[in-house]
Amino acid sequence: MVELQDHNSTEKPNWCPGCGNFTILKSVQKALTELHCEPHNAVLVSGVGCFAKLPYWTKTNGFVGLHGRSLPVAQGIKLANKDLTVIAFGGDGDGYSEGGNHFIHACRRDVPITYIVHNNGVFGLTTGQYSPTSDIGKKSKSSPLGSTERPLNPLAVAIASGATFVARTYAGNMSHCVDILTKAIQHDGFALVDVIQPCLTFGKTTKYYTERVYYLDDKYDPSDKSIAFIKAVESEHGQKIACGILYRETKV
Repeated sequence: MVELQDHNSTEKPNWCPGCGNFTILKSVQKALTELHCEPHNAVLVSGVGCFAKLPYWTKTNGFVGLHGRSLPVAQGIKLANKDLTVIAFGGDGDGYSEGGNHFIHACRRDVPITYIVHNNGVFGLTTGQYSPTSDIGKKSKSSPLGSTERPLNPLAVAIASGATFVARTYAGNMSHCVDILTKAIQHDGFALVDVIQPCLTFGKTTKYYTERVYYLDDKYDPSDKSIAFIKAVESEHGQKIACGILYRETKV
C-alpha cells in the first residue's frame, strides 16, 4: 500500500512564496500515490531552472543534469529498465529553448515517459529574462525595449512532431493537475504535460491565468488531431487557454 507520505522528502523547497512549482510537486506525489507507484520504482529527471530541484524534494530516484538535457537522460533510463516509471521535468526556457531539439525528437520517438514542463513564460532562476513562450513585447534585463520574437507554441509543436499524448493543465487547480498527470503517466507512449503557472516575481500573475483558463469537457474528442491543433493555437488568437488532454492517440 503506497501512501502520500511515502513520497515526501524531509527537504523543504526554497521556491518563492506562491510559486506554482509547489502545486506541481504535490501533484506529482499525489499522482504517483494514486497509481500505487512505490518510490524505488520511479525516477524523476530534471535539468536547470527554478523547477529543477524537484527530484530533491520527492522521495524517489532522481537525476539532475544539464540545462535542457533531461529528455535524453530520461529516455535512456526507460530504455535500460522498461519497468520504471520515468518522469522528466523541464521549464519553458530549459525545455523549449536549450532542450528544443531533444523535445522534438522525443515526441517522434514516442518512448513511454512523461514530460512535465513548468511554463511560466520567463527564465525565473536567472531573474526574469524572456523565454521561448514569452509574449511579444516582454521587457526584461535582456530585452529592455521588449522582445520582438513570436512565442513558441509547444503543444502545436508536440502534435506536429508525433507526440501521442499532449495536454495542458494549470498550476492553480491541483485536482486537475493530479488528474492530467495520472493519465499522462499511464499513457503508453511519450506524454507531454505543459503546466502553465504564474511567476509572481518576474512573470504573469495568477489573475492573468484565472481570467483566461477554461477546461475541456467530456464532449471534446482528443483523438482528432486537426481539432487538437485548433485548440493548441487558440490562445494565439484570443484570450482563452484550453486545459485538458488536447490530443491522445490510442494504440491498438
